[in-house]
Amino acid sequence: MHPGVAWPRLILDDDRVVGFLMAFFDIDFAGDGTGTDIRSGLWRLNISAEEQGRGYGRFAVQAVADEIRRRGGTRLTACWHPGSDGPEAFYLGLGFRLTGEMSGDQCVGELELTSDT
Repeated sequence: MHPGVAWPRLILDDDRVVGFLMAFFDIDFAGDGTGTDIRSGLWRLNISAEEQGRGYGRFAVQAVADEIRRRGGTRLTACWHPGSDGPEAFYLGLGFRLTGEMSGDQCVGELELTSDT
């Protein structure tokens, strides 16, 4: 679907897989071909249920933020399903803000990247 922009990564603790992320870089978020809304961020972040709350998700988001910064970007976009049983509190706790947009049935959030995020 987006060859050359996907960044799949396993999240490991020593040799044990604890999660997976799929990031993207420089895609036309609007999908209209105009190139007026180019974004980078997270398509997917999955941490094993028994490993949640141990810092792996925070580590993964930081790794994506670092890579976006390395490529010259200044914001990280993520989408998630709304609701109390979803990851919204996690993302908001990391400093993401809701944009008011929806991507399908998912909320869109952004994290402005500074030297300390």
